Amino acid sequence: MSLTLQDLAWHQALGKLIETLDRPTFWTALTRLLGQYMELDSWVALLFSDGRPRVFAECPGEDGGPDPLFQDYLKGLYLLDPFYIASREMPQSGLLRLSDVAPECFEQTNYYQRYFRFNVVADEVQINVQLDGERTLCLSLGSEVPFSPEQITLLGLLQPWVAGLMRQRMAFEREALERALPAPRWQSQLEATVQQMEAPLTARELEVSRLMLSGYSSKEIARRLAISAETVKVHRKHLYGKLGIKSQSELFSLFLQAQG
Repeated sequence: MSLTLQDLAWHQALGKLIETLDRPTFWTALTRLLGQYMELDSWVALLFSDGRPRVFAECPGEDGGPDPLFQDYLKGLYLLDPFYIASREMPQSGLLRLSDVAPECFEQTNYYQRYFRFNVVADEVQINVQLDGERTLCLSLGSEVPFSPEQITLLGLLQPWVAGLMRQRMAFEREALERALPAPRWQSQLEATVQQMEAPLTARELEVSRLMLSGYSSKEIARRLAISAETVKVHRKHLYGKLGIKSQSELFSLFLQAQG
């Protein structure tokens, strides 16, 4: 079977990309190549682990510098990211879509309304490479419009090539790995904000609050924690009472304060 001009162009571009594996321009070159086959509006290459995400490269902000919204993500908003949560709970290699990992009420969360739709805009996919039990290398691709089935199919075909290069690139990311920051823990963050309370939050109340902020409905929380939906509502009532708040928006504001 003969090769088409498109086949030849892809293999030629791939060869040039391989030559950049040991250069700082690798991630930009990789996303530019993918951008020839699909519209991309944002991207970031990072490592999910027990610590804060370790960023290798990201698309620049509108002024050419670091995106301030993404800096908020790194300070702690990543704890509410469906892709981060999935990497901790069900680590796996492959192509993941937002619809694969987002909880039922994700678009109603403050995280979505105040961060995701401004930074990622509409849709996101990730090519994941599971390095070991704790570390997931990710290339996140964002779009202002939902990715089409054709684009997802194409990404699925390209994913083995891209994942192989991503894995090889790790040999040249030592500096970024050494810069990694320790993870802020949800419990210590929130407790630091409400440490003067006479009745401290229980571990279950903290877990319910995290799941609520991540976009899980009461039924989803009940299923994940093996409790009834009514018990979830009781935990939420006690949580709000102890914090002196009346809404999830106020809870999200406390979460932001805890980032410091």
